[in-house]
Amino acid sequence: MSQVPDRNLALELVRVTEVAAIAAARHQGRGNKESVDQAAVDAMRQVLSTIDMDGVVVIGEGEKDEAPMLFNGETVGNGHPPLVDVAVDPVDGTRLTARGMPGALAVIALAPRGTMYAPGKLVYMDKIAVGPAAAGMIDIEAPVAHNLQQVARAKDIPISDVTAIILDRPRNEPYVQAVREAGARIALIGDGDISGSIATAKSDSGVDILFGIGGSPEAVTSACAMAALNGEIQAKLWPRDDSERVFAAEEGLDLDQVLTTRDLVDSDNTFFAATGVTSGELLEGVRFGSHSVHTHSLVLRSKTGTVRFINAIHSVDQLRDLSAFEL
Repeated sequence: MSQVPDRNLALELVRVTEVAAIAAARHQGRGNKESVDQAAVDAMRQVLSTIDMDGVVVIGEGEKDEAPMLFNGETVGNGHPPLVDVAVDPVDGTRLTARGMPGALAVIALAPRGTMYAPGKLVYMDKIAVGPAAAGMIDIEAPVAHNLQQVARAKDIPISDVTAIILDRPRNEPYVQAVREAGARIALIGDGDISGSIATAKSDSGVDILFGIGGSPEAVTSACAMAALNGEIQAKLWPRDDSERVFAAEEGLDLDQVLTTRDLVDSDNTFFAATGVTSGELLEGVRFGSHSVHTHSLVLRSKTGTVRFINAIHSVDQLRDLSAFEL
């Protein structure tokens, strides 16, 4: 059997994100983000164990001593080939789900073994992302105004019509001010910059470019999606303190390096699946009926460039029979 993926694993992975989203959505609006995350992790891990793959979690819930399951370095799948790196985000937007707010996703991505960038304890990166129209025209080290002009030129629109999506955090205030000074529009998001990156590559999203400092895991996971969407993401490690700078030096991580899409995932055969937990611009959230559960998912594979949106109807009774976790 091939040691590298030769089938569309994303179509199997969507089962993983569906059950994680359903489990997390049960806790929507209850105010407990830990319960949201735990429910999704439990569900995701159970279904992952049935997938034909020999996976190692490169981007997970944290280091082994911090995360009981889906930790960095954990093996997942049933142990059969292909050999793959795995990035999981059981809920990208646990706070959003706990508060009943829009835009949360359950996410997983795969690539051949040894191709995913591992940031270790450096949990933040400075990022910029665009869709296919402006791919190859941006530079994370250039001024914000220059990148906005490049996007406007690529899309043949005035800079006043360009919309930048930015994670709403104090650390990103300089980006907000720079975009305003350049005369472009802004869409602020509370969490979930995976969906923000993907939105730049979706022609009807109304979003043209992503700026800002967000999670390193989300950058690697987004790169798997952007590779399939012919978009582009660039990133630079963003240490929070001296201890993280020391860690970078010890691990040989270059804080000045511009990490391209290819640096973040060095493969033309990436797989990505996401299912909406709460409804947002990218995907509809989980909807519960009397005997069924409706999910909406996005499935991508870079080798073929195929983009699939999947609307699924799940039988509650049959899911309960097949699952050890509560649905």
